[in-house]
Amino acid sequence: MFFPYKDDNPKVLIPYVNYSIIGINILIFIFQFTTGIKDPEAEAILFYTYGLIPANFSVLDMLTSMFLHGGIAHILGNMWFLWIFGDNVESTLGHVRYIIFYILCGVFAALCQVLMSPGSEIPMVGASGAIAGVLGLYMIRFPKAQVHVFIFIIIFFTTIRVPAIIVLGFWFFNQLTSGLGSLGLDITGGVAWFAHVGGFIAGVMLHQVFKLIK
Repeated sequence: MFFPYKDDNPKVLIPYVNYSIIGINILIFIFQFTTGIKDPEAEAILFYTYGLIPANFSVLDMLTSMFLHGGIAHILGNMWFLWIFGDNVESTLGHVRYIIFYILCGVFAALCQVLMSPGSEIPMVGASGAIAGVLGLYMIRFPKAQVHVFIFIIIFFTTIRVPAIIVLGFWFFNQLTSGLGSLGLDITGGVAWFAHVGGFIAGVMLHQVFKLIK
């Protein structure tokens, strides 16, 4: 098991947009969490109202679902990855284009998950599809950037520095194989693997698009 905790890639711009996205996600989660403590049914209603339900969805659902999370570990993991990699992607694209990029990756990720499970009535929530797009662009733009990684093997623990193309390439491979392994299974919840795959691919493709229209 591995977990990246920082990179050696200095940011060029102050990533106001990335900070804002993280802040908005945290504020919404605090509201969601406190709502759930007071009334668990009310939190479930939030998921079914603003989450993305593949069997019955709208474009608005794709946007609102990106700012809901299924628990503390879910939001911490997502925001940590966004904190590490989002600043450099924003420096590459600029503030306005980064907003557009982030939203487009999230929408594409949602569409991929809908295509793979069109009959599902389980709400899909989380920013991980959009963040996967950030990882995709980062890997293409900064393949040699050194990423510091925690390594856990049973009771063995250490830290190493690894090029981004290896860390993020392995992350994508894991999402892809996990998604393919889930095909044909009766899954009623869990990880939206194909949203991660779709978001990552969107990030790679949009990197080329934004280069052409720069």
